[in-house]
Amino acid sequence: MSDSKRNLEVEKVVIKFAGDSGDGMQLTGSQFGDESGWLGNDIATFPDYPAEIRAPVGTVAGVSGFQIHFGKSGIHSPGDIADVLIAMNPAALKANLKSIRKQGIVITDSDSFDQKSIEKAEYTSNPFEDGSLDDYELIKVPISSLTKKAISSLELGLDNKSVMRCKNLFALGLVNCMFNRSLAQAEKFISEKFKKDAALVKANIAALNAGFNLAETIEAIAFAFTVLPASNEPGLYRNITGNKAVAWGLMAAAEKSKRKLFLGSYPITPATDIMQELVRHKWSGVKVFQAEDEIAGICSAIGASFAGNLAVTTTSGPGLALKGEAIGLAMMTELPLVIVNVQRGGPSTGLPTKTEQSDLMQALYGRNGESPVVVLAAGSPSDCFDYAFMACKIAMEHMTPVILLTDGYLGNGAEAWKVKTTDELPEMNLSDVISADETWKPYQRNVETLARKWVIPGMKGFEHRIGGLEKQDVSGNVSHDPANHEHMVKLRAEKVKRVQEFIPMQKVKGKDKNDLLVVGWGGTYGTIYGAVNELQKEGKNVAFAQFNYIHPLPKNTAEVFSKFKRIVVCELNLGQFASYLRIQLPEFKYSQINKVQGQPFTINELKEDINNILSS
Repeated sequence: MSDSKRNLEVEKVVIKFAGDSGDGMQLTGSQFGDESGWLGNDIATFPDYPAEIRAPVGTVAGVSGFQIHFGKSGIHSPGDIADVLIAMNPAALKANLKSIRKQGIVITDSDSFDQKSIEKAEYTSNPFEDGSLDDYELIKVPISSLTKKAISSLELGLDNKSVMRCKNLFALGLVNCMFNRSLAQAEKFISEKFKKDAALVKANIAALNAGFNLAETIEAIAFAFTVLPASNEPGLYRNITGNKAVAWGLMAAAEKSKRKLFLGSYPITPATDIMQELVRHKWSGVKVFQAEDEIAGICSAIGASFAGNLAVTTTSGPGLALKGEAIGLAMMTELPLVIVNVQRGGPSTGLPTKTEQSDLMQALYGRNGESPVVVLAAGSPSDCFDYAFMACKIAMEHMTPVILLTDGYLGNGAEAWKVKTTDELPEMNLSDVISADETWKPYQRNVETLARKWVIPGMKGFEHRIGGLEKQDVSGNVSHDPANHEHMVKLRAEKVKRVQEFIPMQKVKGKDKNDLLVVGWGGTYGTIYGAVNELQKEGKNVAFAQFNYIHPLPKNTAEVFSKFKRIVVCELNLGQFASYLRIQLPEFKYSQINKVQGQPFTINELKEDINNILSS
């Protein structure tokens, strides 16, 4: 750091990298987030992909962003508004300026602000000249030309397109200098990522250093900021996305249960990363089958479950709709199966790169007949590991399909996660047939769980029928008897209900509060917690309960609700969990805070809505 610059210590910062979808903002933001984790900061990230596969270059529709909230403490969400915006073109500036705090730092690639690009972003005037940036600390840097200058001097023989693809590393170097960081981790990352092409390694490192050196010398950047590390409990930490955490949780469950893991899936945004992560770990014995469609994917998983494997299928909302009949088959055959649904904006193709919580009713009721299954929902990227593991545990112990709901915000977002060993994880108590001497019938049940035993094909003396037709109680023979059908329907429903006895009680954050209970579920956890935490510090009589066990609900839910005068349910849909609570617990009245914009809640908007309810 230059002696002429002042060093400021700050508690936490929000940075957003934004540019065209080909500008490498996801890679840059992800790397900066990884460096923050290596330095011991708490982090939360939010990649914001364009909804179109390839929108026209330079348009607002094609802007790709990556937001990082990092700091010493209090990092519950990716942040409402950014303190620093790096905008690689006019469209990125236009799309994100409303999300930058007043007096915040805006760094632009001034080379990209030519008249054609300004018009493409649908500006009516040049934002550098019309006063629209007067409320911000604007730093204009000719990133493109300085990147080209730094690389051309090396005479690497790269074409202009390859050179320009290095400008994101120039931006990374510049921001690293602003935040008083060494380039060692970034250079290590570049060397590993481009190890097959020495010229690209040299070019990207040259761009990285050029950005760093410019920030050291440019007078417009008068400060270097230091964000102190978090005071986390000792242990091995790593940054992890929700999709990667799901994959690892599934592998941990396979290891703990001593079962082979089988994934039968069809690629779909934003769930595909789970499949891709599992493919990287074939050494662990996981088998990944990429099917020709969603139905084939889940049916292959049901077959794998019948053969004694820990079977999983992954999808998003449209795929869950296609899998509905097969989920009913797994429910009827009473085989363990985990269905991971990484929710996205709908309906139909909807907003495939945006986040939403609108598949809840589909998960609960989206099958023909009386077809109850267990439904869980992860609350944060690192939570995805725990609930993937629990989904497997419940599926195998209770011989039932389990749907695990995450969403695009969790799946693509990242946070620091304390690595766990298998010894730290709960034990698996599987309902296996272990001896041919047992007095056994296919639908004979465990007294406590009502789970039938898991029989692996090929065991002599354990031949039995299985399929989608109704079963006679105990024997498993096909039955069309009306009384037996009703009995079996109630028995399967009771089996799922009894999962209540094996899941944690619902907790509430807010001791001695009794006015308003703010309720959320799944991936809204961080933002709602941040909003309620701030309101509590302001003296408001408000508490918070986040639900991860959706069906069945924790058995103390009614007791929790009875302690509050009012309940408000916050969710990224038009009120699906609120409607479900009205069905399950009709004795309580529920207000709603809803958002369906393909974006997560912000803390400020939640605080405003909650304050309106408190004052009404």
